[in-house]
Amino acid sequence: MKHTLIFLSAVLLCLSLTAQNKATALLDEVYNKVQQYDNIQVDFKYALNNEEANINQETRGDVTMSGDKYFFNYLGAQQLFDGNKIYTIVPENEEVTIDDKSDDKDTVTPSKMFSFYRKGHNASWDILQNVKGHKVQFVKLVPIDSDSEIEHILLGIDVETKHIYKLIETGKNGTRTTITVNSFKTNQPLSKTLFTFDERKYEDEGYYIIRN
Repeated sequence: MKHTLIFLSAVLLCLSLTAQNKATALLDEVYNKVQQYDNIQVDFKYALNNEEANINQETRGDVTMSGDKYFFNYLGAQQLFDGNKIYTIVPENEEVTIDDKSDDKDTVTPSKMFSFYRKGHNASWDILQNVKGHKVQFVKLVPIDSDSEIEHILLGIDVETKHIYKLIETGKNGTRTTITVNSFKTNQPLSKTLFTFDERKYEDEGYYIIRN
């Protein structure tokens, strides 16, 4: 009996390591594919759900990324990262907030969208789904840091294109955030000033500039 338990434990450990290696290999393929692009444009759907708090919100957004830089449209506001500072522009309030680059490990910013999973998580093979004729393989990511507010993340990857199709983040407070990619374009012609913040323009338009 003892030898049988040892054998079963060894088999389960072997299967677990194999699944982890498969997941890591797929994530590496996704990362290497993204590194080939000069820029990426993503149109997405964003959903926030928490049954206990009776929260159920949906909206759309889009983001253009080139390296670490990004221009992000979401909830009627815009966010620009020029590589050094983050500019949050809220037309409704005629306000611009300027922050230094965030080092918050738990925050998945647009520029981290295709690389955050490479550090700080244990990865495992999850379910395969057929979505509109496309095979989407999910990888489960569990933060190594036990103090993280995130319980786990499910990353859905299009098996054929090796592009991220869906991200489902579940928090320890029961909140589930889902980002679904509607369109994914690469190497598009971009304005040379897309990632440049024109402070004079907003001052002339009467915006209040806040520096944190």
